[in-house]
Amino acid sequence: MKPSILLVEDNTATRFGFVRYFSKDGYEITEAGNLAEALVELAIRRFDIMILDINLPDGNGIDFIETVRTCDPLIPIIVITGEGDIPLAVEAMQRGADNFLTKPVDNSALAILISKTLEIGVLKQQQSARKRLEKKAGFFIGENRIMQGVHELAIAAGSSDIPVLITGETGTGKGMLARWIHQQGSRSANECVELNCSGLRGEMLSREIFGNARGAFTSADQDRKGLLDIADRGTLFLDEIGDMSIDVQAQFLKVLEDKSYRRLGDVKLLRSNFRLICATHHELDSLVSSGQFRQDLMYRINLMTIQLPPLRNRMDDLPALVTFILHSLGATITTLSDDIMEMLRDYSWPGNIRELKNVLERALLLTPNGSVLRLSHFANLAHNRIFMPNPTNQTVQQVEGAHIRAVLDEVGGDIEIAAKSLNISRATLYRRLKQI
Repeated sequence: MKPSILLVEDNTATRFGFVRYFSKDGYEITEAGNLAEALVELAIRRFDIMILDINLPDGNGIDFIETVRTCDPLIPIIVITGEGDIPLAVEAMQRGADNFLTKPVDNSALAILISKTLEIGVLKQQQSARKRLEKKAGFFIGENRIMQGVHELAIAAGSSDIPVLITGETGTGKGMLARWIHQQGSRSANECVELNCSGLRGEMLSREIFGNARGAFTSADQDRKGLLDIADRGTLFLDEIGDMSIDVQAQFLKVLEDKSYRRLGDVKLLRSNFRLICATHHELDSLVSSGQFRQDLMYRINLMTIQLPPLRNRMDDLPALVTFILHSLGATITTLSDDIMEMLRDYSWPGNIRELKNVLERALLLTPNGSVLRLSHFANLAHNRIFMPNPTNQTVQQVEGAHIRAVLDEVGGDIEIAAKSLNISRATLYRRLKQI
């Protein structure tokens, strides 16, 4: 299928000739007679390329380039100028256009230019993807037998487009694994859009996923793209999908069935070609049994399930994992003394890898001028260890409760400081205190 083109041109005859010529080649063309119409179309969907006239009834196309870049930083832009407007064309290139052509436009020459400009667009996407990968730490596998099985499944997931469900306790690295799978696949040049479903409820979550039309609610003064728009041709990662409310589950199930959806307050049917990865720390079977999660949705999202083990079940990888995290934090120190490692091994890590990273980061902050890490830099963890021996017959909830009580004791019962130390919100801390 040929790429999609947004043609921004006020001359009706010119638009008609363009559409007739390029439609025969299979291009999907959307017309806009002015900048306002173009802005609406950009809000509705993504385009592979834009052809932009400079002189338009409601403004200057050159100034509009910056607006376009805020909507889609990577979209290739061809500017159409008058025969005597070469200085304007040069300015357009300086402002972010990729190519220009002077009027009268020869469609065969334009076809060649479109092809070349699309190639530029692909290179820009690939370069952007490489930069994103360089900034992100990889996913640590290690030598643990369970993690080797996780690695095999993740490789298989990366080479396909099937929905993946990642399960495991909080802090085990579900988000990192989701991003790693995205980076291995054919969609890596496009966005991996993330949303934590536990942070939003009801209509707020719907608006985030689907977007909204202007006037859909009181403060909706313009059309707003949802994550489904942004994830088109990329990956949509829904973290903590077990916390998604039933009404939003029903809406999202329809999207999975036919990849079409409507923004809130709109009648126009939109489509998004996204790959889905979900994660949860809940047992979805239990949520289905209690009526909190739709069984049909569960069947849709778990064509492949990858379960991450808690850190306490992969302590054989601890030394290598510590080195990996220290390196990702930019530390010159990559190994720890035997007494520190012994203390780390004796701890139960209810917060898993996320907690380990926080502990190491805190220790580095206490280390003057990058000197050797000492046991005193882990005093906070050593104190918690008194209250939290490595459990044998304790449940995860009991371990977590003991950890929360230990932190509260350490900070003198200050909820705000304890919440920051635990890396959770005060509301979450109050809720967990009621459960222990």
